[in-house]
Amino acid sequence: MRSLELALQGAGKVLLASLVFGAGLPVVYALAMRALTLGSTSTIGADGSVRRHQSALGRLVAGVLVLLVLGAIVLGLMLIVASGFGKAVSFEHVIPTIVDKK
Repeated sequence: MRSLELALQGAGKVLLASLVFGAGLPVVYALAMRALTLGSTSTIGADGSVRRHQSALGRLVAGVLVLLVLGAIVLGLMLIVASGFGKAVSFEHVIPTIVDKK
């Protein structure tokens, strides 16, 4: 009975990690695209054309969120490449660096 409990705990951890890492980045990207509409305005010209003007705050928030997504992608690739070469990624000095495994 104890092994079933341990298996369910492990499955719960895997489910949580998949939600955080699998769905987390698309959600952040979607929030970045939504941030582009913050404070945006639309004007209709005399010829019937519609022009949309984005606010500076919306562009700033969207840019920060997209940079966060790109940073996570680069970090993930860095982890995969480092493990392929038999190395590890260290966060000892805040900036991730590839080091030899201990």
